[in-house]
Amino acid sequence: MTKSVQQFITKPRNIFLLDGFGALLTAVLLFFVLRNFNAFFGLSKTILEHLSLLALTFSIYSILCYFLIKKNWKSFLKTICIANILYCILTFGIVVYHCKSISIFGMAYFLGEIIIIFGLIFLEIKTIRK
Repeated sequence: MTKSVQQFITKPRNIFLLDGFGALLTAVLLFFVLRNFNAFFGLSKTILEHLSLLALTFSIYSILCYFLIKKNWKSFLKTICIANILYCILTFGIVVYHCKSISIFGMAYFLGEIIIIFGLIFLEIKTIRK
């Protein structure tokens, strides 16, 4: 796995693509799955819509960076890295605030999402430092 991570880091623009498609997957899951089964997951449709819109915004940003940024990519990667950290903090705050109403499945989904995003953040930081 370390070799594949190193190969990925050698082309830093790939991180934008990974981030963009990951955020798009998050947006789709939040809007089309969790929102339609919001009672099962325990969060309101409004919260899920706002989170999906935020994820879609991150997706657009990252995919545009992949296609448009050829040089000086570090500042753009730092921006999405900070945005991902803030998204995780926001998501964790929502989970804590709604802990009485959120189901175990909602907890599992959001905590799993946070773990995956922190893995991506680690990869972004490693790429920025290289």
